[in-house]
Amino acid sequence: MLEGRADIAVHSMKDVPVEFPEGLGLVTICERDDPRDAFVSNRYASIDELPAGSVVGTSSLRRQCQLAATRPDLAIRSLRGNVGTRLSKLDNGEYDAIILAAAGLKRLQLEARIRQPLSPEQSLPAVGQGAVGIECRLDDAWTRGLLAPLNHTETAVRVRAERAMNTRLEGGCQVPIGSYAELKDGELWLRALVGAPDGSQLVRGERRGPAEQAEALGISLAEELLDNGAREILAAVYDGEAPR
Repeated sequence: MLEGRADIAVHSMKDVPVEFPEGLGLVTICERDDPRDAFVSNRYASIDELPAGSVVGTSSLRRQCQLAATRPDLAIRSLRGNVGTRLSKLDNGEYDAIILAAAGLKRLQLEARIRQPLSPEQSLPAVGQGAVGIECRLDDAWTRGLLAPLNHTETAVRVRAERAMNTRLEGGCQVPIGSYAELKDGELWLRALVGAPDGSQLVRGERRGPAEQAEALGISLAEELLDNGAREILAAVYDGEAPR
């Protein structure tokens, strides 16, 4: 885009970094799809049905820390590759179950593989999970005008709160941070957590307030999490570099 060879970039919001190169920015956030994580298994209908010692695959420290906290008797193993590769590894018997994003499965018309959608109470989603964002050059008024009708105001407000929280925590894609905002009658309800990868500690918090204060709510919640133990957890994940 900076070279002028592309006008836009379309992103899954859960994978978008907190900072952009100079001259580029996120100008549109489309209506959010299913934000939940999904339990996928060929043998078991739910996480609760998994016997002790079952092997569960995930590529996410966020999913890992929450699963380890609720089911420490499971063997959680790293799972890499695209969705098709991950499903193949499950089908080949390398895992008893895997955890994926529900939205990704649905977009690939693989919703039938979902055995159990995991509520935010069971597995708090990643920042921006289920939403699609569009990036372009900030000085490209014509393209920005074309994209404007695709912006979904409610989703944008929710994601803005989640990303403000994540930015204050200096989070990225591969960190044990979860966050989910809901908007009802103009009031924003933001939940978040930071967890030790082994599930030994989960620091949770929430904020409620007017949608107009989305970013302030996110920053305030992040400060609370840092004060309640998240700073030490993240310092270990970041090899000693704690958020300021």
